[in-house]
Amino acid sequence: MRILKSRTSLLELIVLIVTLAICYPTVFIKSANANKSTDTPVYSYKVINTYPHSTDSFTQGLVFDEGTLYESTGLNGQSAVKIVDLETGKTVKSYDIADKYFGEGITVVGNKIIQLTWRAKKGFVYDKKTLKLLRTFKYDTQGWGITYDGKYIIMSDGSDVLYFMDPRTFKVKGTLDVYHENGKVGKLNELEYIDGEIYANIWGEEKIARINPKTGQVTAWIDLSGLLSKEDKKNRIDVLNGIAYDAENKRLYVTGKLWPKIFEIEVTEKN
Repeated sequence: MRILKSRTSLLELIVLIVTLAICYPTVFIKSANANKSTDTPVYSYKVINTYPHSTDSFTQGLVFDEGTLYESTGLNGQSAVKIVDLETGKTVKSYDIADKYFGEGITVVGNKIIQLTWRAKKGFVYDKKTLKLLRTFKYDTQGWGITYDGKYIIMSDGSDVLYFMDPRTFKVKGTLDVYHENGKVGKLNELEYIDGEIYANIWGEEKIARINPKTGQVTAWIDLSGLLSKEDKKNRIDVLNGIAYDAENKRLYVTGKLWPKIFEIEVTEKN
């Protein structure tokens, strides 16, 4: 009877695990080796091209889709979602949000643009071509960065946690703790989903984290120190923020808040 009971318990456990996997596919669990000490590789960069960027744009989100560059800007009274001409840096089309909102990250889902706001816990959905406001939605934390992996919207709130949301209902379906060999990685900001990894600006730092979306582990760092020249830094600038990826042509673009340039970069081995 003891053996039969043991087998029954094991069977019940297997059924429970399978049920959870089916019903809650994005409830992520770290492995037992999550905090095991390893040396995370650090990469550098090579500048391929530079493009003008408006020094009035307090960049909060950047995304490249089907040949078009979209940008979200922040600051109360200056927040907007824009279509930007990459070659000239000029705004082709813009939608200004109400002064009470502080614009944050954006992403493209199908024919729509999704934009977050900082502390208002309110997001906006726009038509991708016209920037016409289609609807709003709510969430329960601060809005920082946002990206789309083809199935879920992934959102950051400035902590070490990423939120996976249904792109239709905006309900949170799972969360992911981000870590490296020394523990948690906080201040996750602007996000971009690139070739199966999440790229994240770390607020206040000149580096990008590459994150495994299944485990939360930082698989590599991209050190962007020195990207902006000393001459450019003499002008009014803010932190590095803004990652956009041209998936069709495999081109990676980065910029910062109030920066005068957008950089197309190639990730390289660090010397």
